[in-house]
Amino acid sequence: MTCEAARGLEKSVVRSLASCQWVRSKQNVIIVGATGTGKTFLGTALAQIACRLGMRALCTRGPRLLHELSIAHGDGSYTALLQKIAKADVLVIDDFLIAPLKDQERRDLLEVLEDRYDRSSTVITTQVPTKTWHEALSDPTIADAICDRVIHNAHVITLRGGSMRKRKATAVET
Repeated sequence: MTCEAARGLEKSVVRSLASCQWVRSKQNVIIVGATGTGKTFLGTALAQIACRLGMRALCTRGPRLLHELSIAHGDGSYTALLQKIAKADVLVIDDFLIAPLKDQERRDLLEVLEDRYDRSSTVITTQVPTKTWHEALSDPTIADAICDRVIHNAHVITLRGGSMRKRKATAVET
């Protein structure tokens, strides 16, 4: 992935985020873009930089995180899982809101984000623009709570352009 202004990724922003001052300041990063634009690549790169600076990071896909929380409700490990997630200095939630959430999933997500608010940083990658999160989250009260804990202290990066996977596949064919 290259730092191209046309793709929505400027070198100055990448340099600033690479310092991890956003982690030390307990801020978040939201990376929005279409499939294949490099959201996951950038999110995991930010986590890796944090690890290199001695911080703890946890990367997971949103659907997998919610599934693990659901299982934890059933086997009695819910509190322990929430504590494990809360300990990470950086939590990357990839593919956030890729599918509609059930009521319990919204509540679980709020618990995770509440535990992290003002204590640690969260990176969210999503295809859903932040201005439509309320609608995507369905429940207005929980949507307000989630957005208040994530968006208002976040660096928002909107990636543009075509799929890097498609570009890579085309380069292999030629």
